[in-house]
Amino acid sequence: MANSPAVACVVLAHEDPAHVRRLIEALDPFPVFLHCDARTPDDVWAAMTADLPARVRLLPRMRTGWARWENVAAEVEGYRAALAETDVSHVAVLTGSDYPLGNPAELTALLEANHGTSFLGVHPLPWSEWGRGGGLPRLRFPHWAWRKHMIRVPVPRRLPRGVTPAGGSQLKVLAREHADAVVRAVDTRPDLVRFWQRVWIADETFVPSVLWTESLTPGFRQAHLPHSLWWIGWDGSAMKSPPWLTIADAGRLFQWRTQPVAEAREVPQLFARKFSTDRSAELLDLVDAAFGLRPTRPERVAAEVVPS
Repeated sequence: MANSPAVACVVLAHEDPAHVRRLIEALDPFPVFLHCDARTPDDVWAAMTADLPARVRLLPRMRTGWARWENVAAEVEGYRAALAETDVSHVAVLTGSDYPLGNPAELTALLEANHGTSFLGVHPLPWSEWGRGGGLPRLRFPHWAWRKHMIRVPVPRRLPRGVTPAGGSQLKVLAREHADAVVRAVDTRPDLVRFWQRVWIADETFVPSVLWTESLTPGFRQAHLPHSLWWIGWDGSAMKSPPWLTIADAGRLFQWRTQPVAEAREVPQLFARKFSTDRSAELLDLVDAAFGLRPTRPERVAAEVVPS
């Protein structure tokens, strides 16, 4: 591996300190910028952050939560810190329930082969998969999140000047210059911050809109691969959040990860979600063994038990 890590990882967490620490171990040797929700109880925070390795930097805590603007603010502060404190070529955004599906050497090779390229799907709005209105009502009407309920004020408003609305996942890997463009937009366009503070699920539209707007991120449209590096275990049932992965999902996870990359999927998916200590420990042991993660940990299992 190169002397300088290829990627810094921004991890946004709020619970399950055992899994967060396992995730940090699996990301070795990459620098990690860890944000923990300010509402997380003190004992959970202490368990998550005590005696972390030197490559982990703790970000200032904010009250993040479901559908809140502060999720974007924490992500941006992760970019800001990673850009200021490292010379990595890419910055990845993960949640505390994610986990790698490949070893650091494989991820490094992918990013070194795609210098200056970001990995995320960006969908100009309206986007048919976001239902009636294609996601534009999220922006056109002011919103508040209250106890996991959406409050929408039915008074339309103008979109910010010069911005091309777009949507996509919060999970992404950005080239350094694209992460820098997002930070610069926050610092130079306070009107965007004010506007997106009342956008529904802002973490799915703010960064994609900044990236897709040519005046804010010149050249991004030609410098990204519209493919996620995340495998998410959707099982076909109707649900708003992905299901928790368990040992019962091992077959389809490894089948998807180890099959040759199809034409429609130009890059391997080197992360997955979502995992927890209680539900996913056996599956995570298999993942560690298959991809050489956390090699010094005694709980690793033999690689030959991994499904083919």
